[in-house]
Amino acid sequence: MKRSKQTEVCAASASTAVPGAASVAGNVPAGLGNPWPAGAARLDTGRPRASRNGAVVFAVVVFVIAFSLVLAVAQVAFGGIGLAALVTAAVVGWLASSSVHIVLEWEKAVVLRFGKFNRVAGPGVVFTWPIVEFYTLRVDQRVSATYFGAEETLTSDLVPINVDAVLFWMVWSAKNAAVEVEDYAAAVSWIAQTAMRKAIGRATVAEVATRRDQLDEELKEVIEEKLNPWGITIIDVEIRDIVVPKELQAAMAQEAVAERKRNARMVLAEAEKDISEMLTDAAEVYGGEGDAMRLRTMHLAYESVEESGGTLVVPSAFSEGFVEQPGKGEAKGE
Repeated sequence: MKRSKQTEVCAASASTAVPGAASVAGNVPAGLGNPWPAGAARLDTGRPRASRNGAVVFAVVVFVIAFSLVLAVAQVAFGGIGLAALVTAAVVGWLASSSVHIVLEWEKAVVLRFGKFNRVAGPGVVFTWPIVEFYTLRVDQRVSATYFGAEETLTSDLVPINVDAVLFWMVWSAKNAAVEVEDYAAAVSWIAQTAMRKAIGRATVAEVATRRDQLDEELKEVIEEKLNPWGITIIDVEIRDIVVPKELQAAMAQEAVAERKRNARMVLAEAEKDISEMLTDAAEVYGGEGDAMRLRTMHLAYESVEESGGTLVVPSAFSEGFVEQPGKGEAKGE
């Protein structure tokens, strides 16, 4: 069975998209514009990608086998192949190929019976009743990456900024993704973009620039809450880049420098305050002990000489303070 046009659009929209390649034309409702920024498309890594060529070949082989069997029976039964035999063989081949399908390992097929949901089938060989049953969508359950962004979005302090991000998500319920939302891949892109614009509008430009991790978590919670009823789970949200207008970059840089100078001066003032308190306590200790003060002076002199590697010349009066005076000794003896 051929895939519907909507299925092809879903597969194209769900593919990995990053800036730097040709633009992608998605299934965009009229009046909503293109959700992909200019230059955003699938990243070409040079590695071979998984394809459905095997499933297509299988369907062709089934058709050819059924077609050939009918012609062989007609040849044996009637001794020739006429127009009726060709038409019958074509119809039987079409019925056979539409009743046997190959669903790949990472896919789920949503099967409808008379237009009503019947079951989710796959992976592997899936059998359906011709005409009675059919499946309209193969849901890819691998992790998908969607690029989204917010261009010239105003922050709470009225600064227009551009923010780019990547959303990693996957479908956990093929049924909900098929019957609850028309185009789940486009819905993921639109909801992610809207959630980012709201989150940016609630924060200042400084908060957006310095709170990337918090913004990632906030976006993940908001997006997953809205997409979970549709059978989609969010694995991670990563902010790629935040672009501030050039007119404000110089002013923000000066503000950052001034803030750091202010912090440095405050740290220096606090250090001087602590040192002054320590010196006051030391002065109280040394005030009543003259010998302790002179020993401290000698230690300072020794440390200065040790660091410089020079020689310190002090007056003789400096060393006399460490020699006990005769009068003081006699006084102590008495």
